[in-house]
Amino acid sequence: MIETDARSTRGGPALVTTGIGPDLWDAARDAARAMVEEVVRRTGLPPVEAYLLASVAADLHVSEIVDLPNVVVAMHLATALLA
Repeated sequence: MIETDARSTRGGPALVTTGIGPDLWDAARDAARAMVEEVVRRTGLPPVEAYLLASVAADLHVSEIVDLPNVVVAMHLATALLA
């Protein structure tokens, strides 16, 4: 997990979770699962509400594919949404 500075290219501070592995879909699920868990931990929201928040407000990116067989997928969520 990474927390970005306000000077990041996203235009503000963000929480970033990652998934890493040889399967793109598994890495994406891992990044999303980690985001939901962290939103629950920080906000006390029920997991289903944290999942809904992430599904509409977070960005999912393939961050790296050069170290095959592993890929890195990152999910970004503005920390302002966690207040």
